[in-house]
Amino acid sequence: MGKYQLIATAAMGLEALVAKEVRDLGYECQVENGKVVYEGDESAIARSNLWLRTADRIRIKVGEFKAYSFDELFEKTKALPWEKYLPENAEFPVSGKSVKSKLFSVSDCQAIVKKAVVDRLQHHYKRSGWLEESGALYRIEVSLLKDVATITIDATGQQALHKRGYRVDQGEAPLKETLAAALVMLTNWNPDKPFIDPFCGSGTIPIEAALIGQNIAPGFNRDFVSENWDWIPTTVWDEARNEVEDLAKYDQLLDITGTDIDHRMVKMATENAFEAGFADLIKFKQMQVRDITTPKEYGVIVGNPPYGERLGEKSAVEQMYREMGQAFAKLDTWSIYILTSNEDFEKLYGKPATKKRKLFNGFIKTDYYQYWGKRPPRRENNE
Repeated sequence: MGKYQLIATAAMGLEALVAKEVRDLGYECQVENGKVVYEGDESAIARSNLWLRTADRIRIKVGEFKAYSFDELFEKTKALPWEKYLPENAEFPVSGKSVKSKLFSVSDCQAIVKKAVVDRLQHHYKRSGWLEESGALYRIEVSLLKDVATITIDATGQQALHKRGYRVDQGEAPLKETLAAALVMLTNWNPDKPFIDPFCGSGTIPIEAALIGQNIAPGFNRDFVSENWDWIPTTVWDEARNEVEDLAKYDQLLDITGTDIDHRMVKMATENAFEAGFADLIKFKQMQVRDITTPKEYGVIVGNPPYGERLGEKSAVEQMYREMGQAFAKLDTWSIYILTSNEDFEKLYGKPATKKRKLFNGFIKTDYYQYWGKRPPRRENNE
């Protein structure tokens, strides 16, 4: 087994959660802006892709160096051990980005990195002509930040990790599965508690809660580009997928409900839950948030309501927030978690949050308002 520098990329605000997941897999890591860096073998590449719920992609860091000129970028890229990763017939498109760097032309940086890799592979494989690129796919990225070039290979694939494979359909502004998983993981919910999403849309939050509740790996139902790489033995992937199967708790009973005002979304959520294998576990129904009531205690509500950012929506959304506050005030043993960009949310809801956490929903800056419910009474030990 080899050793690789791995990067799990993360949305802003989710780095600490990704780091916790990486550590739970057994790898020490460092947290940086937008990424978590750690070391692992081929098994780590497979397990990270299968298990990380809140990361966007897994990348392998081939090299990192300062580059102030195109010559420097070319020579230092060429000096990297590309033959360790890329076979003679590898397909290797190069993408790039540049922030606050002298080498600001991304297209030129991409072309130079491509030429440097070609030169290295031609020399190693003793080829004088152009390389065929008819084999497995290795997407290379050159990322320049303050004149430091980081060159990586994407080990996830064209579809980022939020693409779990269960979404048959989605609404207009779907919540990313990675963020939905993060919203659940930032609560005090466990599989023994009831769970409600009062704005379920296409069902993403309830489905992610069910995956967490039964300890089902989010990548169990999809493929990854690195499965086609000949230097990762198929036995590595077989063992990683066997681990996924062994650790799943399919018998874990769950009490998860999703509601939405739109009957079309309820139908869509039901279809997505069926695709994910939770047709009998998650209940979906059409309902307005003001009508939510339950005799159950000590549950968790997680919601991503409309934010009221569109013209003409604001007053209706503000009224809905007031009604939500009135309905949820009766659920004093429940913990409530609401994600919104509306800065007047606490005033409209009628109560200050126990805690707030800044998160980004796509490019929208939001707050995750947390209202912690009463704790259940301690059970006395009767001896």
